[in-house]
Amino acid sequence: MASDLGHIAQLLDATLDPSKHKRAENELKLEEKKPQFSLQLLKIVATESLEPKTRLAGALCFKNYIRHNYVDEEGNYKLPIEEVNTIKQELIGLMIACPSTIQTQLGEAISIIADSDFWDRWDTLVADLVSRFSPDNYKVNNGVLEVAHSIFVRWRPLYRSDDLYTEINHVLNTFAVPFLNLLSATDQQITTHANDKVALKGYFDTMSLLIKVFYDLSCQDMPPQFESNLEHLSTLLHKYLTYENPLLATDDDSEAGVVETVKADICEVLQLYVTKFDDDFGRFAQVFINSAWNLLSAIGPETKYDNLVSKALHFLTAIAANPRHSVAFNDENVLGQVVEKVVLPNVALRESDIELFEDEPIEFIRRDLEGSDTDSRRRAATDFLRQLQGNFEQLVTNVAGRYINHYLEQGKTNWKDKDTAISLFLSIAAKGAVTAAHGVRTVNSLVNVVDFFQQHIANDLVSDAGVEPISKVDAIKYLYTFRSQLTKEQWQAAFQPLIQNMGSSNYVVYTYAAICVERLLYLTDDSGVRFFGRADIEPFAKDLLDHLFKLVEKENSPAKMQENEFLMRCIMRVLIVMNTGISSFVDMVLDHLIAITNIIKSNPSNPRFYYYHFEALGAVVSFGSSAGLSKLEDRLWAPFNAIVTEDVNEFMPYVFQLWAKLLELEPAGALPSQYQALVQPLMMPTLWETRGNVPALTRLLAAIIPRAARAIVAENHIQSVLGIFQTLLAGKKTEQNAFDLLESIVTSIDRSAIEPYFKEILSLLFTKLQKALSDSFKLRFVRFYHLVSARVEAGLGTDFFISQVDLIQNNLFTQIYLSIILPSSELLVRPVDRKLAVISFAKSMGDSAAFAQRYLKGWRFTCEAMLKLLLNPPKVTSGVGDDVVNEADVDDIGFGLGFTALNTCKKAARDDYPEIQDITVWVRQYLTDANARHNGAIAQYLQERLTDEGKQAMAIYVS
Repeated sequence: MASDLGHIAQLLDATLDPSKHKRAENELKLEEKKPQFSLQLLKIVATESLEPKTRLAGALCFKNYIRHNYVDEEGNYKLPIEEVNTIKQELIGLMIACPSTIQTQLGEAISIIADSDFWDRWDTLVADLVSRFSPDNYKVNNGVLEVAHSIFVRWRPLYRSDDLYTEINHVLNTFAVPFLNLLSATDQQITTHANDKVALKGYFDTMSLLIKVFYDLSCQDMPPQFESNLEHLSTLLHKYLTYENPLLATDDDSEAGVVETVKADICEVLQLYVTKFDDDFGRFAQVFINSAWNLLSAIGPETKYDNLVSKALHFLTAIAANPRHSVAFNDENVLGQVVEKVVLPNVALRESDIELFEDEPIEFIRRDLEGSDTDSRRRAATDFLRQLQGNFEQLVTNVAGRYINHYLEQGKTNWKDKDTAISLFLSIAAKGAVTAAHGVRTVNSLVNVVDFFQQHIANDLVSDAGVEPISKVDAIKYLYTFRSQLTKEQWQAAFQPLIQNMGSSNYVVYTYAAICVERLLYLTDDSGVRFFGRADIEPFAKDLLDHLFKLVEKENSPAKMQENEFLMRCIMRVLIVMNTGISSFVDMVLDHLIAITNIIKSNPSNPRFYYYHFEALGAVVSFGSSAGLSKLEDRLWAPFNAIVTEDVNEFMPYVFQLWAKLLELEPAGALPSQYQALVQPLMMPTLWETRGNVPALTRLLAAIIPRAARAIVAENHIQSVLGIFQTLLAGKKTEQNAFDLLESIVTSIDRSAIEPYFKEILSLLFTKLQKALSDSFKLRFVRFYHLVSARVEAGLGTDFFISQVDLIQNNLFTQIYLSIILPSSELLVRPVDRKLAVISFAKSMGDSAAFAQRYLKGWRFTCEAMLKLLLNPPKVTSGVGDDVVNEADVDDIGFGLGFTALNTCKKAARDDYPEIQDITVWVRQYLTDANARHNGAIAQYLQERLTDEGKQAMAIYVS
């Protein structure tokens, strides 16, 4: 056992060394399979003689192991129950004893466990936590509160439900009173130790955690235990909102101290209470408003106060949104004070902003655009002013207008003042949120955004001499913000200067220009038509791309090259808008994209960058193939194959999708020789174990099967493929992938090769149908039935399906047909699926012996189901906007863990009968021919088996 521990510890160390990292990770994967791996990791974390970095690596590995191996999709334990129980017994005590960096990792692991087990499978947890509270040991309390916070914080984003409230009440019954006692005890300790720096810091850390947990416990509803102590709690919150002690001040201007953190968290609690519980809390609000106001008026510009300033502004914004409290602002003098003392100091550029602009440009852009974790002061001040403007539009516009004019005047000689004026103007001109798709949709009718641009800003966009880089950025950002407000003509005038700014030597200027161009190319009108289409950019698209690639490739190291995702997003967008127009310069684009792939694969570090990079490759595959598909396949083979052989996990799902798309573009013909080498490795279970690979692998295998069917049968790979099908079918998240594979098999492989396995396939499907409540599973099953039933010409067909069901249980088919296939067929949505169902029903009526002789009533039901489908032709949705990449999804995915689909190489809906265009004409022809083949039998069934209504409806199909 001990040697094992030593070995695992060595492997954990090796994962921290870039040269040994890959190999160590693969060896750890083997260790994972051995029993009690999770407990070995916990022992390593607990061993104080080991180096801190080894213990931390152990905690990280434990968290990831728990994330993937604790429970399955249905919530059943994947670990032995003894191991589960030991983990729960050991984890809390271990976490309390560990240094804070390790606590964070173990806290996340506890949170993952709580997700599946709390509270009913871990109902001792809260009592366990409470029993460890200490009146005066802050180290222990901080550990306990870290655990509590990591579990309760999960409630914050959830919608209310009975289960959620049951869980919260379970916690409050045991936790609330001891929590309130600890809050008072900690307050007393802080007062007692006001002059002891070390103890004071420890107790203040406890207070910080207590306030976070205070928010967790209140996030859904105010705990009754808080309600009955509201006055005392308000006094305590106010004490710490205004608390000062020089012993806790930090020396560093950029590092927030624990006092700032506590005050910021209190502001969050106040915002929650004013928004949700104003009836009870409103009577205490005024004293907090005054204190927040005094805080904001007195606080310095140092970045260490940024989070506190923005949280205090959020609280005041909530006050301004509340009719009961906002009246106080409805006064010209008060609003003048608001703008002068609170808004202006927080929208003005600070030295620290200018340093960030010059020294860490990409960080400046991210903060400016999307507000990183540290909410910017500027954004919070803007939101506050906007909220006030929503209440008192005319008054705020007038007051702010005076300051805007003053700073514009100053700005003629001082660019920083002009920047302030523009920021202030943006705050009052835009109404509502700035959306990713359209920028600002509605503007303040009391100002003119186009005039303001032409008078004060256009010159900075156009001229090169003597314009500060930040002024250039302001001009571009203004266009970016108000992009929906300009007409096409106005945009045509601004577009060229915008592109010229990409030639700037300043990183932020050329990046902002790329951001603005990309969003402009994404912009559509209300009907989904692009504002700027291919014709608008065709003359300069090639040069533009060439320039963007050179900007990306300025840096040679993998990390620096993929630092700027905005440039790659712009490249992707130009390729999408150009569509097949890229075929004339596809080689140039490929040279760059392949070169970039080969560099960044050694260290994939920015998921957004490489996502856009693979979307760009997807655009080349989808639109550039007219220049020759096999040439594309040859050029992409080496870089893609290297990614798979070198195990670059982050890129593999993208590569599999691109390979699949290349194969789908030419679905017939022999499999190109290089792909033949893939067939064997694709059968290896290890590739399929990574969940993010599954959708892409399924698609690739489903694209290979039709073109390698003979080889798959000859080399007896069919069992391996069906083994994969069975595994996919078992998981809830992969059952749809299982059908993709199955459909590929039944449409590509001869009946003689699949018949021996067909009964087993159906048994698996029926077992799942009994348990599966999801409509999506039923519909896929029904589509599969129709696919088999329609393929009479391939030796399948309805009678084949029925004979296979009979092997499982005689007449089981009747039950499945009546309860699932008939009712669900009319719920099929896609036109190709509804067409397939009509073909399947028509063939059952025309040529199935079972429906002719055995299921007489079934023949009528089939006919009625077919008529229903023919009466309600599915609406075909127009293809507008199909090539629009939905960025929001990408940002929400939390990359790396899941699967990200490439929009540029979406899989087209497969039409199994493309030759049948008019389905009504086809049905008439088919049934008329069938009637002739069977000596008038079909016409006879119509007369004998249908109602009068049915006969009438069918008259047009069988003469």
